[in-house]
Amino acid sequence: MSIDPVASRLAADGVAYAPEIAGAARRYCVDPDLLAAVAAQETGGPDTNSGRNVVGDGGHGHGLFQIDDRSHPFAETAAAMDPAQNADYAAGMLSGLLKRFGGNVREALSAYNSGSPTAEGTKTRWSDGSDLSYADSVMRHYQRLMGESPHAAAIAESGSAIASTAELHSQAQRFPLTPAPEPFLPAPALASFDRATHRYQPQATDYIAIFNDDNDENNS
Repeated sequence: MSIDPVASRLAADGVAYAPEIAGAARRYCVDPDLLAAVAAQETGGPDTNSGRNVVGDGGHGHGLFQIDDRSHPFAETAAAMDPAQNADYAAGMLSGLLKRFGGNVREALSAYNSGSPTAEGTKTRWSDGSDLSYADSVMRHYQRLMGESPHAAAIAESGSAIASTAELHSQAQRFPLTPAPEPFLPAPALASFDRATHRYQPQATDYIAIFNDDNDENNS
């Protein structure tokens, strides 16, 4: 059985569900570190590289990437709480948004969170006291995962953060693997990625609600 070096590297950096994230990133030609950074932003919180498979946002955000059931029928299915299928859905959204906004990472991230490429979206306070917009917070997670690489610094420090889809494709494929004998077959609900009518809606990040939900479960 092949060992996925991307998943191994992500796991070594403390990323939960690293195989699921790495696999989804490869299928949709998305930078695996960027996808992992979104998971950390959605269900991890500041100062951690790891997201969690939880229900948050007042019961509306589902799974590792907090797919919102008010906007995405997929979120109402059991598949939404399967980390692999949740990661696939998020990777499909992110891939579509990157193409839609010409590879502009910040615009794609802002649209993933708020529905608008120019919105600041949900703000996150980090331990250093900085309040970062959704896109900036994801990019801080991303830069930490990528370390001091020139690629990470260029994206994190650029005002427009333009990265071509070709660059993202190349980075996602930098550790190619032999395809598994049994290919992953996404749930029928995931077909909505390719529909012209599919709309990308806000993905709220509500850490307080997520943590409160966890506490309620632990106290019950």
